[in-house]
Amino acid sequence: MNANELREKTLDQLREELANLKKESFNLRFQQATGQMENPALIREARRNAARVKTILNEKAKSAAE
Repeated sequence: MNANELREKTLDQLREELANLKKESFNLRFQQATGQMENPALIREARRNAARVKTILNEKAKSAAE
């Protein structure tokens, strides 16, 4: 997922994507705690993707306020 793809989405789509990423992050943390995780780098990737979505949401909110 890159920022250009996210910028093309609507606010509702971005909010839905953020909710999905938070659920994924929770599930990955749960897997890590129970010792079932195969690839710990996925936690970092999910966190960064959530941050990208939040950044785009803030950019859109700022441009709407102007």
